[in-house]
Amino acid sequence: MDVRIPTSCSGKGNCRECLVEIAQGGELLSDRTPEEAHLQGDFRLSCRATIEVGSGAIRCQTLQRGAIQIEEHGVSLPCLDEAPQLGPAVTRDGDQVLLDGEEIDRSTGPIHGLAVDLGTTTVAMRLVDLESGRVMASQSFENPQRFGGSDVLARVKFDTDHKGRLLRRTLAGYMSRAIESFEVSPGSIYEVVLVGNPVMRDLFFGLDVYPLGQMPYRSVTEHEFHEGQRAGTHLAKRGKQSLLPIHPDGRVYALPLVGSHVGSDTAACLLATGLAREERMVAMMDIGTNTELVIGNRHKLQAASCPAGPAFEGGQIQCGMPALEGAIERVLLEPEQRLGVIGGGPPSGLCGSGLIDLLGELLRTKRINSCGRLTDDSDRFWLDAENDVYLTEEDISQLAQAKAANVAGLHLLHQNYEIDFSDLDVFYLAGGFARHIDLDHARRIGLIPDLPDERIVQVGNAALEGATLALLSVSAREEIDQLVRRIEHVELETFPEFFHCFTEGAQFVPFQNRITEAII
Repeated sequence: MDVRIPTSCSGKGNCRECLVEIAQGGELLSDRTPEEAHLQGDFRLSCRATIEVGSGAIRCQTLQRGAIQIEEHGVSLPCLDEAPQLGPAVTRDGDQVLLDGEEIDRSTGPIHGLAVDLGTTTVAMRLVDLESGRVMASQSFENPQRFGGSDVLARVKFDTDHKGRLLRRTLAGYMSRAIESFEVSPGSIYEVVLVGNPVMRDLFFGLDVYPLGQMPYRSVTEHEFHEGQRAGTHLAKRGKQSLLPIHPDGRVYALPLVGSHVGSDTAACLLATGLAREERMVAMMDIGTNTELVIGNRHKLQAASCPAGPAFEGGQIQCGMPALEGAIERVLLEPEQRLGVIGGGPPSGLCGSGLIDLLGELLRTKRINSCGRLTDDSDRFWLDAENDVYLTEEDISQLAQAKAANVAGLHLLHQNYEIDFSDLDVFYLAGGFARHIDLDHARRIGLIPDLPDERIVQVGNAALEGATLALLSVSAREEIDQLVRRIEHVELETFPEFFHCFTEGAQFVPFQNRITEAII
């Protein structure tokens, strides 16, 4: 089969972009070359790996680009109730292009900006016309840093152990190819506003991420801010220093951090949801590899992070995959089995919303018990045998652990704020696949509180929306810069009840007060 694999060095092994993950038949391939010394597990560079044994099957998976679902319309966000006031940092005066009022170019052509949500698993990008505020195009791809580990702490260790900023350079290469695929000149992009968790953000800027792997898990920018060495935790870098093919005198700007592992993506979510101006009691749960939680209103805000892992984004699941063409996103088992597949063709695997649907259906039809064990004593459930799509008990265990981290975080943060779930007026459900989650299934497996539909607002990728607002408004950046200073960061790992909440949260049962009651 002819598989197109990204590369920009003509197969010389220098760009390290042609990553493939070997699912079967790795023993048939040649030994790793020096150019592959940085790779771990089942990852290889396709231009370096050759077949040395004549017979046998080899299965591999490439990193996916360009088709992961990005919600562009119909997202229920307060910030979209009225058109945002344009006030970008990049403006025009005749043929002068100005950045913060200083000339950086002379051009009568279009002025573009780029909003980027740099996730641990997925990178989403949005091209914007800075003069009209119009979204020109969007795209996304799997974060190619996956070879350094599936979670942020693994990537901290990889970057610490391997010199040369391989994670940064690999990511920059993929981002560059994405930028060049837009139907505009890369040189017309004068500013990039980037958001992400602290590890992803600092890796991109080439900062030392070692402190983020050690207590108290703070970015070097946080340490410098607390020591009075910088005015805030936001970051900025000129285009020519960014490794991206934007205008060399343009800028890459990253929003400030909330604290510890609660990053600038959470700050962007707060901007998009308008949570800091709320009088109502509001909670926001941004589900991802590192889930962020925020509770409160304009009078008091608390935030925490939960190291959930990539399971609900398809990572570490044998048939898991991002929301690409071929991913099962909807599942019904009875009265007759029906599968909703992105693109309408044969299924290739399960994305996040499909995994939640499948767990909910397995529970509803009593094919698994509350502990996640299959009731027919098998080790896997075949969803589509013809296309080799299934869910194993080990997969279910991975999903249970990811869910448990989120549940523990929600319970402990509510306990710390001294409110019950019933006190919430609004529960924002954010994240790359959040808008596609079936609420009944999410409640059935105990992923979200048992609140009525009218109190749950699925906002999808609010981080990308917030990054877009910050791209279009300098005053929005100033608002966020002030907001993050008054959010109380709660360290969940310091709670003695955390392990109990985690253990209870691993069960596939609806949210109940029994965890909170047991703690009290």
